[in-house]
Amino acid sequence: MSKRDYYETLGVGRDADEAALKSAFRKKAMQYHPDRNPDNAEAEAQFKELNEAYQVLSDGQKRAAYDRFGHQAFENGGGGGHPGFGGDFATSMSDIFEELFGMSGGRRRGAGGRERGADLRYNMDITLEEAFAGKSAQLRIPTTVSCEVCSGTGAKPGSKPKTCGTCAGHGRVRASQGFFSVERTCPTCQGRGQVIEDPCANCTGSGRITKERVLSVNIPAGVEDGTRIRLANEGEAGFRGGPPGDLYIFLSIEPHAFFQRDGQDLYCRAPVSMVTAALGGAFEVPTIDGGRAQVKVPEGTQSGKRFRLGGKGMPVLRSKAVGDLYVQVDVETPRALTKRQKELLAEFEKESSKDTQPETAGFFAKAKAFWDGLAKDG
Repeated sequence: MSKRDYYETLGVGRDADEAALKSAFRKKAMQYHPDRNPDNAEAEAQFKELNEAYQVLSDGQKRAAYDRFGHQAFENGGGGGHPGFGGDFATSMSDIFEELFGMSGGRRRGAGGRERGADLRYNMDITLEEAFAGKSAQLRIPTTVSCEVCSGTGAKPGSKPKTCGTCAGHGRVRASQGFFSVERTCPTCQGRGQVIEDPCANCTGSGRITKERVLSVNIPAGVEDGTRIRLANEGEAGFRGGPPGDLYIFLSIEPHAFFQRDGQDLYCRAPVSMVTAALGGAFEVPTIDGGRAQVKVPEGTQSGKRFRLGGKGMPVLRSKAVGDLYVQVDVETPRALTKRQKELLAEFEKESSKDTQPETAGFFAKAKAFWDGLAKDG
């Protein structure tokens, strides 16, 4: 499948200047950013495509090559790159997002080469009862934490990181190639501006180590399937003392054996006997809080009738409102009848009239009229 033209992807003309490129990318990147479109594969693909197009067209040398050779200029390791959503994507996007939006698209670098730690995702399954009442849970998260030996600096205790002599602490170096001047990440310090000559033996200079952490999380009552809970600063530790990332907990509610949920309301089905439906009666159903509720069945209830029990549904998240429970009755036709039971039903059928079974009478009256109309037309 051929790739879309980079100018078309950004929605600009081939004569667009740097300001126009930046403006177009900013508008579309905000629209398709993963944080605004969680679990949206199409938006994620659009965002990747936008990033790739902007990285090429915002670089004078790459843009010149693209204008002349198109996508072929970057095939077979030609330098265009196809960034994904791994570490390379986070690193390549950080400078762009800091410049355009004042935010970090990945790991943000600070002074002394300190990078913000990566965000973590934890998928958690809960029951419908737990979503109703809320719960407090403990999670065991394998992650990276700040090295206690070097206090996160990455340097051996008693020593300090030194300013990189290649880039003079800027993290980037310039190189001239023909008519172009290209600025790239410093190969000596990998853009951090500092180097560690005597690294910490415990963390090998990264300032962090891998460790399993136990975290407590409170799940509020009323959460829905797909709810995301953010625990600030509970993600991976930053590189060389940088700020930690965040932990995002995505909740999935397990299917329930009795109830189905639609927003704040609950639904269930209950069979009733033909006699109860005809003569009226009552029965009990369980409620999500573990209690019982009585459903009164009026005389002549038809199969499919739905009864509303107010305030017996799910709580609304961060609200005092509560949904309802809807009970649908299904009239059960008796089976395995005895001879006497069959005789009684036959007697009942003989005594039936249009008043006792109006829907049946109405249906067959319409059917007869339909057949009579066909006979006349024939």
